[in-house]
Amino acid sequence: MTDGPSYGFDTLQIHAGARPDPATGARQTPIYQTTAYVFRDAEHAAALFNLQEVGFIYSRLTNPTVAVLQERIATLEGGVGAVCCSSGHAAQIMALFPLMGPGRNVVASTRLYGGTVTQFSQTIKRFGWSAKFVDFDDLDAVRSAIDEDTRAVFCEAIANPGGYITDVPAIAAIADDAGLPLIVDNTSATPYLCRPIELGATLVVHSTTKYLTGNGTVTGGCVVDSGKFNWSASDKFPSLSAPEPAYHGLKFHETFGPLAYTFHGIAIGLRDLGMTMNPQAAHYTLMGIETLSLRMERHVENAVKIATWLENDPRVEYVTYAGLPSSPYHGRVESICPRGAGALFTFAVKGGYEACVKLVDSLEIFSHVANLGDTRSLVIHSASTTHRQLTPEQQEAAGAAPNVVRLSIGIEDADDLIADLDRALSAAAR
Repeated sequence: MTDGPSYGFDTLQIHAGARPDPATGARQTPIYQTTAYVFRDAEHAAALFNLQEVGFIYSRLTNPTVAVLQERIATLEGGVGAVCCSSGHAAQIMALFPLMGPGRNVVASTRLYGGTVTQFSQTIKRFGWSAKFVDFDDLDAVRSAIDEDTRAVFCEAIANPGGYITDVPAIAAIADDAGLPLIVDNTSATPYLCRPIELGATLVVHSTTKYLTGNGTVTGGCVVDSGKFNWSASDKFPSLSAPEPAYHGLKFHETFGPLAYTFHGIAIGLRDLGMTMNPQAAHYTLMGIETLSLRMERHVENAVKIATWLENDPRVEYVTYAGLPSSPYHGRVESICPRGAGALFTFAVKGGYEACVKLVDSLEIFSHVANLGDTRSLVIHSASTTHRQLTPEQQEAAGAAPNVVRLSIGIEDADDLIADLDRALSAAAR
């Protein structure tokens, strides 16, 4: 799309990054299923490899289909650039890779997807990195956790599984005071409900597998750069501010300015880590994003209705949905997620662990899967699945206690979903 008018979200989710195919005039973005690209001549090839010219070399690095998706997500998030990769977990490693080093740490919220807690508490140790987990509602604790070796602050806008809403501006202010980038996982909210960059985030990560694709067909991830962080303000981020030996001493921030982080993600991250998104996955996600606003409106509408019904059911102890007036996070909805509190939340079943298992096994419309953000309604008992590797204390902190079931509300008829839950709760109570 050309520079000029300020287009609305519904227009951008269909058109941003896309142009008719110059070879055929195809209106939908083609799947460029190719490994490599022919150079015009030797000089052109050298310029590409020296990062003196932007173009396509090899599909581990860049691909035309993926490039459209990157531009579309960056546009919707209000960033200057984005790098797509093979999964949400890959996106998290990609996000940290230019920032971290042996002995460095990331300060992370306790309210994170269980797989992220495991990745941060266990796997990143293999790189010599570490994570400090803090309750992000305790701002003093967040400040105290930051030390000389901290290189990033990490949270989820709407936390999985409980649907808790993070006070992103408050956390951004703390990160900014410390001269650190704030990374916000916006998977559960999507840019339709929350715009973390406008709230002060430096980087945004997504599991594009979830709401952005919306149809449960492919895995993918994305890292979006705000372009607003000064990587040269200190010596904390040498990957971006110091000479890069692999490119003859080129300094990414000095050379590429606001796009330094994005170029590093492609030229170093994808080059060496190889966490590449395939073009067919990008195509499915592009098609999903075309209806993102329509789906999110229905997701939220259904979630409000179902959470309200559950809260009033005597077989339920509590519901964590921030869209309910009773939620301690309800006050943040208007400022953080003005279009709604999402469609992900948990509820506690009277009868504990065994009742949760019976409920999950008794549902018919809800699919029992380890996923969220599908058009279909999904259910999982986090304590026995996605958060199983965590300690009981970590499960409690993450909002995945043994008596809790997580729902991802889809876009089916809400009354049908309520009837399904009603039948399953009756079975669980027997």
